[in-house]
Amino acid sequence: MTEISPYYQRNLTCFSCRGEFKTTKIRSRFIRYHQHDTDFCPNYLSTELNPLLYNVNVCPHCGFSFTENFSKHMIPVIRNEIHNHISAHWSGQSYGGLRTVEEGIKTYKLAILSASVKREKPIVKAGLYLRTAWLYRTLKDSDQEFRFMKLAVEAYCASYSQEDFIDTQMSTARILYLIAELYYRLGNYSQSAIYFSKVIQQQKHTKEPRIIEMARHRWEDLREDYKKAK
Repeated sequence: MTEISPYYQRNLTCFSCRGEFKTTKIRSRFIRYHQHDTDFCPNYLSTELNPLLYNVNVCPHCGFSFTENFSKHMIPVIRNEIHNHISAHWSGQSYGGLRTVEEGIKTYKLAILSASVKREKPIVKAGLYLRTAWLYRTLKDSDQEFRFMKLAVEAYCASYSQEDFIDTQMSTARILYLIAELYYRLGNYSQSAIYFSKVIQQQKHTKEPRIIEMARHRWEDLREDYKKAK
């Protein structure tokens, strides 16, 4: 009987250069979820079988890197900018096989560059920043984790202000919670308190009571930490 691999190859078409390529994904049956951190960072029983490492698709032909959250719409002027800022400097690396955490981080940085050149919405960039911070957390690199959390909270604030998260899987309560939680982790207790309050105010309007409950617990943690800090 043939043993099924946890990994499989997915065929993709780059919507920048339109080149075809293959990339590795993990079969859902092999993903063993353990728990999540208070900023929704998932923890898996296996560090190798971490789907976060394979979230970004990197085109080996042109270097354009994207996730499922990217808009596939691309006007010619943006395609030209991708060529000038990314493809012209691309040396043909391949990220289509198995990835280490360090390689996973590189793919997110490529996606961040691609999202910036393509002018993706703040909600898309925020997700990339946050997941990069999560991967740095697994390496216990707190400086880089904090750097990308700061970028993430700025992007989430922009997304909330512009309301570009509407019609995505991100609800108002969830984005407010993430902003509050990231400010908390960054040590900005005053901003964190403001946004946790906004989350709790959503209790009559949200279909996610778990988010409200998480916000209440973190509000209590914040009060205790604030007292200790004083």
